[in-house]
Amino acid sequence: MMAEEPIAFLRAVKGPAARVQENKGPGHSTLPGHSALQVRFDRAELNRILNIYGRMVAIGEWRDYAIDFLSDRAVFSAYRRTSEMPLYTIVKQPRLKARQGQYAVIAAGGHVLKRGHDLMQVLRVLERKLIKALSGPA
Repeated sequence: MMAEEPIAFLRAVKGPAARVQENKGPGHSTLPGHSALQVRFDRAELNRILNIYGRMVAIGEWRDYAIDFLSDRAVFSAYRRTSEMPLYTIVKQPRLKARQGQYAVIAAGGHVLKRGHDLMQVLRVLERKLIKALSGPA
């Protein structure tokens, strides 16, 4: 940012326009200026994901990540290098909650490694990868 550029402060809109028409519960953004139905990871989910990410970074397997909040899903992508495709993506899709589960771990080629209702159970597939990486080449 340049020194000559003015600082713009965002102010909440007062009155009925600031209200969100539909709130789908936790995991959805209700901030003015954002999509009312944007899916988010909550604090506990993000802590679990970042715990595994930190351990994979510590052993040198992963080096970068990206988080995307879309209208139908939230995506955490882990990269070996910034310029590559993500090695793994962790996806939260609330519309699949009643079916096969809202959480999924997807490999680089698009193959679903694990899907389920409990994030910890789904992340165990990455725990196995972590243990393999720690044990070294066979």
